[in-house]
Amino acid sequence: MQLLAVYTTVSDESQAESLAGEAIEQGLAACIQIEPIRSVYRWKGQVEREHEVRIMFKTTAGRYQALARWLARAHPYEMPAIYAVTAREATEDYANWVRENVSP
Repeated sequence: MQLLAVYTTVSDESQAESLAGEAIEQGLAACIQIEPIRSVYRWKGQVEREHEVRIMFKTTAGRYQALARWLARAHPYEMPAIYAVTAREATEDYANWVRENVSP
């Protein structure tokens, strides 16, 4: 079973904490990391510069679709960025821990 890092951003820490807690409770991710970032992007024809909070959900490929569907519904943004990066390598102990801590 392949491990994934699933990313999104939100406006503030409270939104990030809320999404993180719910995802853990629902078994969609084994661990979630939250970090402040600066984003520059084009939105509706304008260049935007915002402080955001990046959230990384550590999960399995088998849970991606459930996580992405839930995140799309729960996310506060009109069009959230939700994307996954495959973990090419991981230690066996860590990979097993992730697998054990997501619901099938």
